[in-house]
Amino acid sequence: MTETQTKTSSPEFRAAAGAMDGLREDLFRQALDYRPLPPLSPEGRFIRRLPEGLRRGAVWTPHALVLFAAFLVMMAGFAEWEFRFLMGVVPAIPVAMTLVRPVAAFWASMVATVFCGVLGSELWGPSAFMAQVVVLVVVAARTRPRVAAWMWLLTLFFGMLLEGGDPSITAPVLTLSAFALLVVAVVQIRRDAEREVTVQRTVTAVERDRRTLLEERTTIARELHDVVAHHMSVVAIQAEAAPYRVENPPPELEQAFVTIRENAVAALTELRRVLGVVRAEDYEAPDAPQPTLAALDGLLDNVRETGLETEKVITGAVRELPQGVELSAYRIVQEALSNSLRHAPGASARVELSYVLGGLGLRVVNGPARGLVKPSPGAGHGITGMRERVAMLNGEMTAGTTADGGYEVAVFLPVPLSEQPERPERPESRDTAEGNADTVVIDRDGRA
Repeated sequence: MTETQTKTSSPEFRAAAGAMDGLREDLFRQALDYRPLPPLSPEGRFIRRLPEGLRRGAVWTPHALVLFAAFLVMMAGFAEWEFRFLMGVVPAIPVAMTLVRPVAAFWASMVATVFCGVLGSELWGPSAFMAQVVVLVVVAARTRPRVAAWMWLLTLFFGMLLEGGDPSITAPVLTLSAFALLVVAVVQIRRDAEREVTVQRTVTAVERDRRTLLEERTTIARELHDVVAHHMSVVAIQAEAAPYRVENPPPELEQAFVTIRENAVAALTELRRVLGVVRAEDYEAPDAPQPTLAALDGLLDNVRETGLETEKVITGAVRELPQGVELSAYRIVQEALSNSLRHAPGASARVELSYVLGGLGLRVVNGPARGLVKPSPGAGHGITGMRERVAMLNGEMTAGTTADGGYEVAVFLPVPLSEQPERPERPESRDTAEGNADTVVIDRDGRA
């Protein structure tokens, strides 16, 4: 039938044609396919609870059950008074074949039934009866419910054909196999549904992690926009004012500063466009400059008001760092303290800042939860955001539990000497120098 005829035919005819195609695909074209029964997974629900020695043998349980069923079929055939060897061995062969060629085993069981019916006094003798039911169940378990339905219908037509249209003789086989196939189909559908749910959960978790990562990167991009825009504005202003600082500047120099200013203004325009792309619908532009480590004391004061006891320890000579580094360091400390409030209520926290020659070290550690307040679960975005900020600056980060049950976040943000601005040291660094010490400790009350 052509494709045009199929499209113009009735829905019933298309359904029948599809069913016949399924029959040919399942029971004829794939009849001789070699499909050995695989062993069970050692990580299964029940097998993983067994000792190691028993676990290696337990994975072959389905094979042992099929071979045991073949042995029972053979013993049932040996009970026959005539041709007992053939009446036992011939029906047992299709049962064993289900381990390697399941569809071919079904056709072999039909042939074995005819063979036993010719040698014996009835079509469905004990061995043929058992073999047919076992083959139907095993093949249905190894394929899919549609194949089980086709095999059951073919068994019905086969029995009626050999018995002259009387289905009563084949009825016991059909009844028992129908109940068995129904159970197998229900188990298969439930297993497929669980597998589908597991796949969907995995896909959902991956998409959620990806969305979280994109959200964190967007947040970082919006924050750094202000930092970059500030520097570009300074470049534009300095380029515009530079010619007035030189008496009678040459035209080439004036043109160079004009070009610098135009490029800076163009870069600012492009930055605003980029910000428009990454800005969320509910995004509100901040009305204050992006925070730096100079605002860390205010953050710690706010955290103390919420009940988290904190202390700050500064090691090394405090100096100005690139604004992007200070912003990232501030956000990392902020997120680490937020996690401490959420996951360890009643605990104390310690914030350590280490100014070294090659960059800035951060360490935020909190103790275990105390008191009656239960920790609240989070969305898992905090660690992701911190790692993104650290990766952006080519830094290193570790996070994990401590020996006493608390949590520690350790970060190193590299700052090459060429990127460190030459600015006056902060007041606290002068205190460090005057005291000829390398460490400044800020206690829980904010006093040095």
